[in-house]
Amino acid sequence: MTRKNNILLAATHLLAVKGFKETSMAELAKVAGVAQGTIFYHYKNKEELFLAILRSFQEDIVAEFSRHRQTQQFDCGLQMVADVIDFYLHMASQMEERFMLLHRHDAHELARSNADFHACLEAIYDCLIDIFEQAILLGQKDGSIGDCSPRRMAMIIFTMVDGLVRFHTYNLYDVGGLYEDVVRACEAMLKKNIP
Repeated sequence: MTRKNNILLAATHLLAVKGFKETSMAELAKVAGVAQGTIFYHYKNKEELFLAILRSFQEDIVAEFSRHRQTQQFDCGLQMVADVIDFYLHMASQMEERFMLLHRHDAHELARSNADFHACLEAIYDCLIDIFEQAILLGQKDGSIGDCSPRRMAMIIFTMVDGLVRFHTYNLYDVGGLYEDVVRACEAMLKKNIP
């Protein structure tokens, strides 16, 4: 593993666990096993490093879903929605620290005053919502999903599923028992207007 990768992994962990303001470059250098100058060689400041992590996360989300879709076949769009829900939850458990980082207030706070952070967060959420929207559009095409705004419904479903991830991240509830209920609720919403 390269030094740059070690820096990204250490920074992801520290920013997810401690937060942006509480993570110092000195601590990051110690955890990554590099000199502070090495960090600044690759990233001019902590904001640039944080953005690199978020951009890498977006690329990995797209790649993971793309790989997954190539291995799956769906009878209908409604089945694809259930699969996307399942895979999103699986991916969140596999990339737990990065989802924790995304759910922290830090990135959203930086996005208020930094156009690069705003664009990056918007791109991440757009990419996630797009995946749900593709399944809804397929379902409308094959008749398994009723008449609705695909984008709005994708946002609603994403919010429900991401809420489960947040509950899990912060150990608020045992969300495993809610999975089937969320899938049934989504199916009911999506079938609602089928004649």
